Amino acid sequence: MTTRLGTASAGPGEVDTGRLEVGETRDGSPFGLPVAVINGEKPGDTLYLQAASDGDELNGVGVLQRVVPQLDPTEIAGTILIVGIVNYHAFQVAEHRNPIDDTKMNRAYPGNESGTSSERIAAATFDVAKRADLILDLHQGSTSRMIDEVRVRCGKRHRLHDECLELAKAFGCGYVLDQKGPDGQLARAAPDDGVPTVDPELGGCVGWDEESIRKGVTGVLNVLTYYDFLEGKLDPERQTRANGFEQYGAPCGGLVSLQKDLGDEVTRGDTLYEVTTPFGEPKETVTADGDGILWRTRRLPQVATGEYVCSVGTDVDSY
Repeated sequence: MTTRLGTASAGPGEVDTGRLEVGETRDGSPFGLPVAVINGEKPGDTLYLQAASDGDELNGVGVLQRVVPQLDPTEIAGTILIVGIVNYHAFQVAEHRNPIDDTKMNRAYPGNESGTSSERIAAATFDVAKRADLILDLHQGSTSRMIDEVRVRCGKRHRLHDECLELAKAFGCGYVLDQKGPDGQLARAAPDDGVPTVDPELGGCVGWDEESIRKGVTGVLNVLTYYDFLEGKLDPERQTRANGFEQYGAPCGGLVSLQKDLGDEVTRGDTLYEVTTPFGEPKETVTADGDGILWRTRRLPQVATGEYVCSVGTDVDSY
């Protein structure tokens, strides 16, 4: 059976690309999101992939750029639906939020087809996502520095929590954040509609990072193998899971010197960072409030009082 997504149309064993029209730009020109359909020669489930929900998070686009040419539809069971760039307007200007309505796209789901620019894009992509049996929403930690991890955002009491956690484990970045996310995230909205969803957070960088993209490509192929889109067998490896976050801000202004690297284990009382003057004079030393893993840090060394510096993943276990 032929599968369509926007202007893309693919019969069994075919691939096609096209556009999903979602509105007009300020000069009245129509615009559409880049989409692809990979229709497997054999029947099976449907996977939905999307990237660049936040316009400066490009590693997911890098994953799609590399993984799609590797997929032979004659060897696939099922269908893969892809929206390559969700936050069209932010992507064009390399910004995080949609500049048309100053909205973070991943707070707009399930969207509103008669709403703001972001709500309309969210509604259009959510309609596609609901056609799937599984969803991967490819993200990164914006332009901060962050470990490669997968986020389960539905909450531990959600009826699909175990399925989402299984999907995160199959992706296999090595780290999982299992914490209920904010309203409006695709990884919150889609499970409410019955579709297991996770958002891989593929590092954090300016532009894109080849190592994080490589892990993302491997993760997508892992999911395709584990869920029988591709032939083969995958035994997911144990993942390190954080069940919470502690964020640390600067107690004063100055220059930050981190004393731990991303992924390092920290124990209560360990020095996380020091703040100095431009001449290296010590001002403050910040220590960990509890045990965990250094998960994310700011990229620039200069800080003002109260400005974000780093995050520690807490309540850590493995599964």
